[in-house]
Amino acid sequence: MSMAVVGLIAGMALGFAGYFGGFGAFLLVAALGAIGFVVGRFLEGDLELGDFFRTRDDRRR
Repeated sequence: MSMAVVGLIAGMALGFAGYFGGFGAFLLVAALGAIGFVVGRFLEGDLELGDFFRTRDDRRR
């Protein structure tokens, strides 16, 4: 599935949540989508847990 289709689906989900549930539902869907994205990237191996806790000065060489 292309990134454009994924973006379309995410935008539609946020639109429905905002229309039917209000701003609180919009924020909830956006936050859960972001969490799902990060977990998906972690499970695919694109992210490591240390990426979230490493400081900017501590770079791998």
